[in-house]
Amino acid sequence: MDVNHVLQTFAIYALPVLFAITLHEAAHGYVARHFGDMTAHAQGRISLNPLRHIDLMGTIFVPIIILTATIAAGTGGFLFGWAKPVPVNYSALRKPRQHMAWVAAAGPGANLVMALAWAVLLKVAMLLPAGQLAEFLELMSQAGILVNLIFMFLNLLPIPPLDGGRILTSLLPSRAAWRFAKIEPWGLPILLVLLFTNVLNGVLGPLIGVSGALIRAIVL
Repeated sequence: MDVNHVLQTFAIYALPVLFAITLHEAAHGYVARHFGDMTAHAQGRISLNPLRHIDLMGTIFVPIIILTATIAAGTGGFLFGWAKPVPVNYSALRKPRQHMAWVAAAGPGANLVMALAWAVLLKVAMLLPAGQLAEFLELMSQAGILVNLIFMFLNLLPIPPLDGGRILTSLLPSRAAWRFAKIEPWGLPILLVLLFTNVLNGVLGPLIGVSGALIRAIVL
């Protein structure tokens, strides 16, 4: 394994991964506050400072391990990680069932906004004079688009406790929602099985490819 290549890849992906995970969580807290739940606000979690959201294992070690394994194997794959979950007291929301969907959707929505922002930076990088800075910004911007689309679509999977699972729970009738929510303790094991059996790549790969092409077409 080429150590220089590994270090370069880490440098390119570090900021995109960090912001994709942490600002995703901050968005949940912001929307929860908008709808009446002040829990995250009281704990200082509605912040653009990534340090307030970093989980040592989920934000640092797990993405590094997956990225290193992917580089060593010379294969593609999905980065996976998490930040400290933003605390949300759903009973404090003005309309808990309806507003829960908006709180859950805020995270993937933030990733979409960040993907678009990275696309704008990619455009800027392409307009800069040729050189190492322009090349580095171009690679980082491409990584930012990819990482945010991965986290957006990954979190929209209808598996509790992912955001897609919470959105579906809020839309189902009360009895069905209660039964569906009971699978939440199994959500992470299910997701890991899908990840390591490469099912996620087959399901999400086309969505990410089409979305990335569409974003580039719009911005570039």
